[in-house]
Amino acid sequence: MSAELWPVTEEFAAEIGDVDLSEPLDDADWRLIEDAYNRYSVLVFPDQRLDHGDHAKFAARFGPVARTIDVDWEDVELRLPPDISDVSNLGPDGRVMAPGDRKLEILSGNRLWHTDSSFLTTPANASLLYMPAIPPVGGFTEFADMRAAWDSLDEELKAKVEGRIAMHSIATSRRKMGVELTEAELGVFRAAPQAMVRTHRASGRKSLYIAAHVGDIVGMDRTEAERLLETLMAHATQRQFVYAHRWRPYDLVVWDNKCTLHRGRPFDEGRWPRDAQRATVDDVGPTCEQEGLAYPAEAAQ
Repeated sequence: MSAELWPVTEEFAAEIGDVDLSEPLDDADWRLIEDAYNRYSVLVFPDQRLDHGDHAKFAARFGPVARTIDVDWEDVELRLPPDISDVSNLGPDGRVMAPGDRKLEILSGNRLWHTDSSFLTTPANASLLYMPAIPPVGGFTEFADMRAAWDSLDEELKAKVEGRIAMHSIATSRRKMGVELTEAELGVFRAAPQAMVRTHRASGRKSLYIAAHVGDIVGMDRTEAERLLETLMAHATQRQFVYAHRWRPYDLVVWDNKCTLHRGRPFDEGRWPRDAQRATVDDVGPTCEQEGLAYPAEAAQ
């Protein structure tokens, strides 16, 4: 039986049925998935029984699988292989982590609107989040369509942001949650320049490229930059642009970081296990290079 596409809306989010991602995909099924990824940006694959190898192998269809940044945190022990990011509330022993665990504090930043790895020079293309265990209430994930947000942005704001470069840092988003990085971590995670408007390689559609990781906009006063970012984020995350995913056990959700924002919603993380495993695929290169923007050396941080 061939894979089947079930759109959630006409242009954003879709479910893919009748496909087993633990088995090799034929060319027709992969074409359907790739085309759906480029059109709908968020794809839901229900009831997938994947081991870590299956997960990483499917992720590799979208590009090179990135090493998890979990290896760069101090005093954090890995539960999963280094090509799978652990965004769960589970410790190395598989049990729910105690309140105040530093890994939980670091992960709290995922409750802010963001796009994965925009704090790295080459950010993420696709993310593939697999959820074998979910809390009975709460813990869903919201996705915002940055293409639709751009299309509906007024012309004055479009002119103000197009061609601009913003500085993304994971220290910025974590600081918003009251979490400070160590000196060693700050040495690893330096701020990265990213284009504020991107053109999608497959569709040609433009989209906003912002996130909670943004601290500064190159060539703009910080106060003015903060006001602009607040305005853009409020616009981009209006309900008409957002799909909220209520997880089922063994869902795999794939999203396009080039043109979406996402955030995890709260749940009782001290009580319910949420086994969230993410493979992340690198983009083809820095966004400024992709958009033909010159990044001034004097702006480096």
